[in-house]
Amino acid sequence: MDINYELYKVFYYVARTLSFSEASKQLFISQSAVSQSIKVLEKKLGQSLFVRSTKKVQLTPEGEILFKHIEPAMNLIRKGENQLLEANSLNGGQLRIAASDTICRYFLVPYLNSFHSSYPNVHIKVTNSTSIECAHLLENGQVDFIITNYPNSGLSNTLNVRAIREFSDVFVANADHFPLKDKRVTLEELQKYPIMMLDRKSTTSEFLHTLFQKSHLDLVPEIELSSNDLLIDLARIGLGIAFVPDFCIPEGEKDLYVLKLTETLPKRKLIVAYNETIPISQAARQFIDML
Repeated sequence: MDINYELYKVFYYVARTLSFSEASKQLFISQSAVSQSIKVLEKKLGQSLFVRSTKKVQLTPEGEILFKHIEPAMNLIRKGENQLLEANSLNGGQLRIAASDTICRYFLVPYLNSFHSSYPNVHIKVTNSTSIECAHLLENGQVDFIITNYPNSGLSNTLNVRAIREFSDVFVANADHFPLKDKRVTLEELQKYPIMMLDRKSTTSEFLHTLFQKSHLDLVPEIELSSNDLLIDLARIGLGIAFVPDFCIPEGEKDLYVLKLTETLPKRKLIVAYNETIPISQAARQFIDML
């Protein structure tokens, strides 16, 4: 049936209050408008919904059946409206973020803690993936924004990118296994040693392979992993020389040293990216401003 939602809304208020006058007050319409709406609804349904008397209004059996279905429907609509309002007021809603394991662990955790302390009713969902895969999640609308290393081949031109901070990538090694601490090493000389790095799906891998290609060198890593923490662990026991972002190296690290290179490696950026063609929630805007 093609019945206007407003008719069901009027029915709901009359059925809940069992009063035409009270329903008119809550709906901010005249009592005659309420009465007319009920008559139109009864005519469309072919059923009497209320028993009217001078003293009170009662639901007919048919009216009670309809009210059992209309009441939960109205509650669902109200709940949806409240969730939207709460999302915009930072009193509810959901915040969807994607970032790599490394960025989550070494950068994002303090911001998540601060945001959750300030807005405990906002549900935070964090998806861990490589920086390139995070860009694809954003492109598909599966997250509100991403925090990623830059450059990132997965980012399209439709995305809004804001820089957060710069960082450097370094080669780290164990001095007992690779005694190069007091020597400056070229990228070409590094080819002779076992290089450990993130796998090809990462922006870090893209970055290092590009650097070697610009110098007309072939980079053939000994070990490729998906975790910077594991690369650091393997470097500690001397399995190779690891290439990692500098912010991953623990303060006071005693087992590893940073190699000195003759070439100056360009810095990279940590950025936040979001789709500027899709409106973002108040929670997302607030978190981005915190970053």
